[in-house]
Amino acid sequence: MKKLRAPLSEADVRSLKAGDEVSIGGVVYTARDMAHKRLCEAIDAGRKLPFELEGAIIYFVGPTPARPGKVIGAAGPTTSSRMDAFSPKLIAHGLRAMIGKGYRGQEVREVLKKYGAVHLSTIGGAGALLSKYIVSAEIIAYDDLGTEAVRKLKFIDFPAIVAYDCYGNSVYDTSS
Repeated sequence: MKKLRAPLSEADVRSLKAGDEVSIGGVVYTARDMAHKRLCEAIDAGRKLPFELEGAIIYFVGPTPARPGKVIGAAGPTTSSRMDAFSPKLIAHGLRAMIGKGYRGQEVREVLKKYGAVHLSTIGGAGALLSKYIVSAEIIAYDDLGTEAVRKLKFIDFPAIVAYDCYGNSVYDTSS
């Protein structure tokens, strides 16, 4: 298992191959559909983003409310393809990795290669388990979106697999 620490460098990403198991530590941001749309609108308008994209990891998650004494509720990944319309712009502006579940479109795969980024997958349906790897959570933007607000999370040993690497390889490609 390869240990990753966010923010990621291009060298970190280039060391990864499709199928590698990774353990993620450091700061990771959450964003789903509506937050992605707002981030892209901010880029287009030249406005400051709520976090630095360079080297960042975005987790496609809308966590449930935290139970008393917990930092976050269930935090399982959402379907990654829902962010395909927005991911290329964010990757072009420095995003190094995304975490979700399922397939990515061809345009996203091409942009991963062009800019040196990866898509990571984690276990769908295991949100309660995955929340145990999140030690802090704080809403930092778009709180009007509720569960889809942008959060700053701190991960310790969060498990994932490299689903799409920056060389065009994928765990979903069974043709080889």
